[in-house]
This record gives sequence, C-alpha cells and structure tokens, in this order.
Amino acid sequence: MGKSLNEAVASNLRATIDCEVQSGVVPPFEYFAADRDGDIIFSHISGTRGLGSSEPLALDTIFWMASLTKLITTIACMQLVEQGYITLDDPEQVALVAPELSKFQVLHRCDGGGFQLEDQRKPITLRMLLNHTAGFGYAFDDPRLRDWSLPAGIDDFHADFSELLRHQLVNQPGEKWQYGVGLDWAGVILERLTKTTLDDYVQKHIVQPLGLKDITFVPTDSMKQRLAYMHQRQPDGILQRTEHINRRHLLAHTRKEAQAVFQMGGCGCFGRPDQYCQIIATLLNGGYNSKAGVRLLRQETVEVMFEDQIADKPIYTYKTWETAKPLLANSSPLFPPPKDANSEDDTMGWGLSFALTLRAGSTGRSAGTASWEGLPNLYWFADRQNGLGGIIAAQVLPYGDKPIVRLSEEIETAIYKAYSRPD
Repeated sequence: MGKSLNEAVASNLRATIDCEVQSGVVPPFEYFAADRDGDIIFSHISGTRGLGSSEPLALDTIFWMASLTKLITTIACMQLVEQGYITLDDPEQVALVAPELSKFQVLHRCDGGGFQLEDQRKPITLRMLLNHTAGFGYAFDDPRLRDWSLPAGIDDFHADFSELLRHQLVNQPGEKWQYGVGLDWAGVILERLTKTTLDDYVQKHIVQPLGLKDITFVPTDSMKQRLAYMHQRQPDGILQRTEHINRRHLLAHTRKEAQAVFQMGGCGCFGRPDQYCQIIATLLNGGYNSKAGVRLLRQETVEVMFEDQIADKPIYTYKTWETAKPLLANSSPLFPPPKDANSEDDTMGWGLSFALTLRAGSTGRSAGTASWEGLPNLYWFADRQNGLGGIIAAQVLPYGDKPIVRLSEEIETAIYKAYSRPD
C-alpha cells in the first residue's frame, strides 16, 4: 500500500494556490511533496514563466536553485569522505588542498568605526565548511563584511573565484555558527581532490545515477530557453520582473566558456524542482534512492549528516536576523516555527549543510526534520520520521517573501494533516 494524499485536499490546495497566483499576491511557483520512495504525493505548478509572459510554468522549467545547491555539494563531499579522499576533522588535509584558507583573517569592527583583522587561532576543517562554523559569512547578511568591502563591495553570487578570495572571516574558526561561503570552499576542495570540475563530479556521481538530467552548474542552451524569470517585490508589495543575479553561466556563449566559470558549491546549481525531490527522497531513505535503485551514501553517513553539529555553540534560533542588503533578503525568521511558538526555547540545530528542527514544527514536521532555503524563495524539507519531504520553488527577491512563506506553511500544514502512512 502506497502513501497517499486525500484528493479532495489536493484539489482544494490547487484552487487556493491558483487563486493567490492569479491575484498577483504570490509570484509563479511550483510545489512538490514526495515520500521516501521518491513518489510524488502532491504537486502543483501555478502561473507563467514570468509576470507578463504567456508561457506557463512547466515541469521542465529551470530554476536557479541558489542555496539548495549546498545539499548537493555536501552529498558529493561525503562521498569523498566515504572513499577516503579526505576526513571531516583533519585540518592538515584541508590546508594541503586549499592553502588559501589558512591565510584568511578574522574581521572585527572597531569602536571608532574602522576595522581590524585578527589571525586565525584554529585551522579550518571540512566539517567546519559543511556546517557553517568555519568563520565565513555572506556580505548580504553580515553588515561587517558588507561595510568592510566598500566602496567596491562583495558580490556573493558572481561566480568568480576572486570574489570568494575577498570574503574574510567574520568569526574565529570553530567558535560559532554563521551562514556563509564555506560550501563554495568545499566545492573547491572537491575539485582539487578529484581533479575534475564540481559539475562533472556531480553529474557522474549524483545526477546521472539518479536518472536526472536537468540539475547542473552549467546550464545547456535548452535549459536557458526554459529558464524561469526572476522577480523583485517592490517596497509597496508590487512584483516586477528583474534580471537573474547568478548569470555568468547563463551569458556564456559556448559550453567551453561556461565550464570555465567558477562553479559555486554553495549556490551555483540550476535545475528542476521535481527532480530535486529525488535528492530529498534519497535523504529520507538513508542514502538509497528507490526509484533509481542506487545508493548515493551509506546509512551511517546520512546519520552523521543529521547529527546536530552546533549543540555546544552559541544558539541558532528562529528569531529574526537583520539583513545587510534589503534588495536581496528581508530581515526574517526561519519557518515554520516550533509547535509552541511562545516558548523561550527557540533553538535550532544544524547538520551537515542543513537546519535541524529540534522540536516538532507548527506545520507537522517531526523533531529532527532537515530543511533549508534558497535566496529567491525556494524552501525544502526532509522529515525522516514521517517519510515525507517537499520543495516550494519561486524566483522572487528578496528572500523571506511573506506571501510565499505564508502560503508554503499553509500547503505544508494541509499536506501533513491529509497525509496517510501505511501500517
């Protein structure tokens, strides 16, 4: 007996979604929920490729996946750990492969308004890069890094290795959690260890084994023709089309030229949301994908990925964080909040590349559910206890779009309430 979603609930959800998109409140988006076997239990695609376009969004529409890339890069790195290329906790291995990392200093804002740099007190490990405790930040969500980089600034999404080299540390390695470019460096380490590009590795060891074809760091001409438009929500709430911000691969004239562009392990992938569900299903199923009949990771490796990596660090919470670049990200809390949203205990955990819900969530998520997000309002989750995962994919800035977040919570709550598990 397979898992199922009540058809009446599914029909009502689709009608609600279409009403909100057609009203212009919510940008065009796609939603997919899947079980651990990779079967899609609910899906809906609403709207067009972009506001003002007559071409509808479709199953094969391509999205910039942004930070959904981080899970893919982490799976690739954990495959290397399994094969003995590198370990999670040996800083000497990291220093040998990526000596640039030992040269970064820690940025501090002085009382007088200037900045000073402090040497690292502890070397960086692969684990730190994968769990965001290496000390890096992003300029879009750290005012120190943003201000220090002026007047030229730092473009977090330019797909240029020289930009990555400009990201000084904002914390001492190993001392606290902060979201940053660590996964970009993990991708660099993978390329140097395997002597291949990140995309070539991912295609050979993740995408192709899963039977997928439209998840890549290097979009083909066909994928570019199917690309969803990017949107920007104005301060008055109105949505407008705008340009993609990760576009160097999109503007390359030849595949050779595109392959020469830096492949960002933290945010560089383009792909189809329905195909990303097979990656989520692989997590749900302990590293084994039932649809393709392949194992990407050992069960024990997946268990390591789901361990809370920051239990001994300053807390990471649902509370609102302040953006440094409002055009890219709203100041917003994570979602969904814990079931008891009024509790003082709002602590989140962090695995290898994703957030961990330490208490049951308000939508129905179990404690221990993995989740993360992409800048243009993409959100995924993987609830191993319930064998349920999902992804909502939009292309709208800034991150933390309230109508998308609200509707995503409503959809997820309805799915959990209607979702049936076999005995």
